[in-house]
Amino acid sequence: MKLNDIRDNDGARKGRVRVGRGIGSGLGKTAGRGQKGQKSRSGVSIKGFEGGQMPLHMRLPKRGFNNIFAKDFAEANLGEIQKLVDAGKLDAKAVIDHAALKAAGIARGGKDGVRILGKGELTAKLSFNVAGVSKGAKEAIEKAGGSVEVIAVVPAAEKAAAKHRVVQKARAADKEAKKAAAKA
Repeated sequence: MKLNDIRDNDGARKGRVRVGRGIGSGLGKTAGRGQKGQKSRSGVSIKGFEGGQMPLHMRLPKRGFNNIFAKDFAEANLGEIQKLVDAGKLDAKAVIDHAALKAAGIARGGKDGVRILGKGELTAKLSFNVAGVSKGAKEAIEKAGGSVEVIAVVPAAEKAAAKHRVVQKARAADKEAKKAAAKA
């Protein structure tokens, strides 16, 4: 057998059906969609439509609340941090921040920083520089001889809004400069 002899088994790869390619194909003219009407058109979705009656998803009451201003923290427990220190993945002498915990694989996500929680035992003397810490975690860290510095966090939504305002001001200034140049 040679490399140029290698091919798939017969029937292993089935080609897609090409519709609307003449009467002889069996799927010409209306391309298997029947005739007329909303369902025969492309790009029309009528899922959930109940013939003009108010659809079920609209009749049911809304529940819950999604706070768009909530801060998004990655969470790290003291027990997990102690395991990483014991394994040598975290340096006990260095300041532990969001970047260090992310590099160690413990703080996934968290657009607004990391928050330390008090689950588990902490024996190592560590210094933290994080966006948040629970009361129990702070007590456990200080009991082990460590320290915690909580940094002020600007939520990601506010950062995006501030960036948007800067861009808008720059565009307005650019527009005014063009008007001034046109007049001169």
